[in-house]
Amino acid sequence: MNGLEAPLEKPEAFSIAWGIGGAGHWLAECVDLLERQCPGADLFLSRAALEVLGMHGLHERAAKSARRFLLEKSDASVEACCFTANRYQLLVLAPATANSVAKFARGIADSLLTNLFAQAGKSRIPTLVLPTDQVSRVVTKTPAGKEIILHPRAVDLENVSRLVAMEGVEVFANVGALSRRIEELGALHPK
Repeated sequence: MNGLEAPLEKPEAFSIAWGIGGAGHWLAECVDLLERQCPGADLFLSRAALEVLGMHGLHERAAKSARRFLLEKSDASVEACCFTANRYQLLVLAPATANSVAKFARGIADSLLTNLFAQAGKSRIPTLVLPTDQVSRVVTKTPAGKEIILHPRAVDLENVSRLVAMEGVEVFANVGALSRRIEELGALHPK
């Protein structure tokens, strides 16, 4: 089915596409948010996301909370056409890796998540992004639970700034802020 695990049809109500990149930072919190506030969203996973969800023991929870579970099968990303067909009213990309953010900011669409971002923008679908590398010091945990400190590069921070300036894109500093915005948007579109 060209990379689709299940056929997509036009939604009857407010419909969310949620993309997860291959980052461990904020991953558990994003799966919690998906379960709590967006059950029934269609979940789009990069190849790396599938691997990282497994490393963190979150694969089953993420799959159960989604209406559909779509995996990146090729660079063509036929799945992204769903935005031009108005199947979704919102795209959430959380967590988004520095690599994906760099591509979003530079207009590169060569993977599932970057094609979703590009097509949502072209279709004027609001996009919410939670970048993992947006401050100069990031405290996170390994899959084994060991706390580590990362220092995003200047180019990573510059790409987040570019993203903030893009029309139709909202960038969030943390999961709590993303949660509040999803709640606001959901209230605007009652089921």
